[in-house]
Amino acid sequence: MTKRSYWAEYAWLDGTVEPGVALDIADGRIAVVHKETPVPPPGAEVLRGLTMPGLANSHSHAFHRALRGTVQAGSGLPGRADAPGHAGTPPLRRRGERAAEQAPESFWAWRDVMYAVADRLTPESYFSLARATYAEMALAGITTVGEFHYVHHTPGGTPHGDPNAMGEALIAAAAEAGIRITLLDTAYLSSGFGQPPTTHQLRFSDGDADAWAERCSLLKERDHARIGAAIHSVRAVPAEQLATVARWAEERRAPLHVHLSEQTAENDACREIHGCTPAQLLALHGVLGPRTTGVHNTHLTAEDISLIGGSGTGTCMCPTTERDLADGIGPAAALQNEGSPLSLGSDSHAVIDLFEEARAMELHERLRTRTRGHWTAAALLRAASADGHAALGWDGIGTIGTGARADLVTIALDSVRTAGPLPRLGAETAVFAATAADVRHTIVAGRHVVRDGAHTLVPDVPGALARAVEALRA
Repeated sequence: MTKRSYWAEYAWLDGTVEPGVALDIADGRIAVVHKETPVPPPGAEVLRGLTMPGLANSHSHAFHRALRGTVQAGSGLPGRADAPGHAGTPPLRRRGERAAEQAPESFWAWRDVMYAVADRLTPESYFSLARATYAEMALAGITTVGEFHYVHHTPGGTPHGDPNAMGEALIAAAAEAGIRITLLDTAYLSSGFGQPPTTHQLRFSDGDADAWAERCSLLKERDHARIGAAIHSVRAVPAEQLATVARWAEERRAPLHVHLSEQTAENDACREIHGCTPAQLLALHGVLGPRTTGVHNTHLTAEDISLIGGSGTGTCMCPTTERDLADGIGPAAALQNEGSPLSLGSDSHAVIDLFEEARAMELHERLRTRTRGHWTAAALLRAASADGHAALGWDGIGTIGTGARADLVTIALDSVRTAGPLPRLGAETAVFAATAADVRHTIVAGRHVVRDGAHTLVPDVPGALARAVEALRA
């Protein structure tokens, strides 16, 4: 039995900040919680600052990390200069600045730039990029990632010798970065309603849902890895095949995620083809339910909100990506009020910072409604931790208590961002002031993955990121 002990200067326990908390860890779980422990017990590792449950990044596309800084305002990766835009007001440019230095003007133009990166991925290069990206997540206090994975085959659609080589690369990358992963193996079969995959999308497609199910059934869970399912979107999986994916997840009691109503164009096309909204289509084919999470859920009708909430379907909001891509602000508060549990994701990794995602969900709602106080700091932290882990199929994470998995994050309370507030306001400080840069310790299954702000397994995370991204430009 592996035993460790930690002493938290302050710990967030059941919604309250407690000073001086000692934790005995056995085999990756919390065995005993000792409150009112003013000094560290002999042999305990000291965690200065506020210690909270580890964070869950419920929606990730690891390879999008290579796009950071190149699609927000500039060039740098293949395909950017030729990316199509859309009619509208042109972005501002300084005199002499090339149009190609501007960001793609729509989600659909951004998607073409993303495809250029996906085309270059191999199992080896994807492992390197994902390992570095997941290490960045650990530095940000993330202990579990939900990887929405659809780059399955070689360019052109030929399977690798191991048909799950790309997924296995992601699972191995998470292990080396020291975090947990739920691999949400994604069915992506068509380019649009009734349309075959484009050249870029051939490597995403298994041909049909039965072939998808056969391939991903070969994936095996590990101590740090769960296997879930995903429907890329209602435009990418034919309606008559949605039930196949849902049934695969149901039989395994696995999480099922789906991009839902991210774009108004998808809603319009769905109504034209099927006479209903995407949420209604998913409901008709048995996709909605307590183990299902809709990602984004941005452009919903009142009936959609009732369907999602009433079925217990979760909602994963990705505010930094939704604003980066100009997608819109989804009705998160209304969804939660109808019964949809909320989780958070960094999606395209414009930033990797779950504190910012939590803060943004509240602040975006303030902008949308022009009122304040939609969620407490405690509720936002639960979305970033306990409810995120539940959406990814992990039990026992999201609380600091006897029997819980020992996944923890400690933030500094003495940085330029967090200094000043009383320690008892630690949750408010974490959500409304802290950033990923304030993470001092990340512990997964009782093991220190980040100590004093440094990754213990990947010694040079910025260098690893730079090398992995540069390899995709070569």
